[in-house]
Amino acid sequence: MIELQLDLFQYDFMRVALAAGLASAVLCGIIGIYVILNKIVFISDGIAHAAFGGIGLGYFLGFDPLLFGVGSAILTAIGIGMVSGRARISEDTAIGVFMATGMALGVMLLTLSEGYARDLYGYLFGNILAVTVNDVLLISALTLVILFLTYILYKEFLIMSFDPVYGEAIGLPVKSLRLLL
Repeated sequence: MIELQLDLFQYDFMRVALAAGLASAVLCGIIGIYVILNKIVFISDGIAHAAFGGIGLGYFLGFDPLLFGVGSAILTAIGIGMVSGRARISEDTAIGVFMATGMALGVMLLTLSEGYARDLYGYLFGNILAVTVNDVLLISALTLVILFLTYILYKEFLIMSFDPVYGEAIGLPVKSLRLLL
């Protein structure tokens, strides 16, 4: 039984999937703490679904959908931070609005696109067995950047997470830190 399980790692795609899973586990473990402390647990789902609008736009225009999806995810995160900070609405509400808008835009643009639409669920949910070595390098690089940022900004993130009013009182850029998070 153990030999059978270890035989799985004779395939390159299984080793790459394991490396991606391990790098993602470290990254999610670090980010997850701050996400829970700051009560923004809906954000990953919201940004992923809102990025679907960018994927649809990229597909509609005939460009790489993944690039447009990443751009859309970044703009969505910034938009959520700005809207929830200025409009006095909860972040969960802002996340829900961006998520619904992005999904609707993505579905609409994909419906209007000509030609064969690839596996669209793959963009939303992914497939760890289809991860490439370049994807693992990207995930690892992001993990290192996040590790570095959390090491440098540990005290600031801690203060922001537990007492943002105190953070503002001592001069921390709480809004900028929250947007970075």
